[in-house]
Amino acid sequence: MHPHDLGDDRPAAPPDTATVSAPVSVPVSVPVSAPASGAPDAPSDTDAVTRTFDAPGLRGVTFHEVRAGSILERLPGARRAPLERVVNPYLGCSHACGYCFARTTRHRPGHGAAPDFDSQIVVKVNAAELLRRELAGHVPAGGHVALGTLTDCYQQAEAHYRLMPGILAALGERAVPFSVLTKGTLILRDLDLLRRAADAARVGVCVSVGSLDTGLWRALEPGTPPPAERLEACAALTAAGVPCGVLMAPVIPFLGDSPVVLRETVRAAAEAGAVSVTPLVLHLRPGVRERFTAWLSEHHPRLVPRYEALYAGGSYAPTWYQRRITGKVHELADEYGCGPRRREAGRPARGRATVA
Repeated sequence: MHPHDLGDDRPAAPPDTATVSAPVSVPVSVPVSAPASGAPDAPSDTDAVTRTFDAPGLRGVTFHEVRAGSILERLPGARRAPLERVVNPYLGCSHACGYCFARTTRHRPGHGAAPDFDSQIVVKVNAAELLRRELAGHVPAGGHVALGTLTDCYQQAEAHYRLMPGILAALGERAVPFSVLTKGTLILRDLDLLRRAADAARVGVCVSVGSLDTGLWRALEPGTPPPAERLEACAALTAAGVPCGVLMAPVIPFLGDSPVVLRETVRAAAEAGAVSVTPLVLHLRPGVRERFTAWLSEHHPRLVPRYEALYAGGSYAPTWYQRRITGKVHELADEYGCGPRRREAGRPARGRATVA
């Protein structure tokens, strides 16, 4: 695939200048409001407007515009996901990351990963008005709201639907702490809103960059901006007064975990002004595991036995491996001035931006 065929998150032409299909109202089988656990029950048939855009990064993708019943979901306290509330304005993601755990969240019970996760996307067109209404009834006490825990809020479609400005404004008006994690550079469009929100409550922003390897990027994250552009976004956010961290995720075993690659990535994050670098090793849940293994078998067959051994215990790499990667990345981050020791030395005051 030629690089110019890869979609990115830079603002595309708005709907009135791009070729847009005529909206058609049809019953589609989609989850209108997924439970906060991230694993919806059997999707319900809902009247939705379907639409396509003849625009870079969106060709071949069908959007199902729905009016959701709720948007602010409670996330049960869990060891790996302690956040209290989540907001997901989109279900499905055109980033098309081959390892994405969320692929397993849009299927009927008993089914595997959704094959149309990156080509059939649900858009909760009333997300901002719903959030404002729900916050007026109850502002979450403690914790914070995590934006886009299942799919990226700043995927390509956001350039057209513009759901995030209303969502950020609603959170800022109520001084609700929140965090945003994205691979999308489109977040820069909303800098002013992020700054205003950060004046009232803690705002955490992280960009996700697993490594700078352009080969891995093209193969596993074909709908995202290049890693270097994500780090440029990190630099722009921090320079504008919205400190941004880097979630080094996922670290791909045996392909993106060498000492040279780890150092290169952490150094680049530090040079971009990242206030933190946090690694997360690839995890392979059922459904996604089979998809990733098929890619591995085709492109790196010699690694298949090593993956089978490493993930023999389940979806996550063994603790010893995760600790080794985390320890090395934190060591490098401290060396380059963006590690845990720096954060411990200067905790931000309430009402100032921090990292997710």
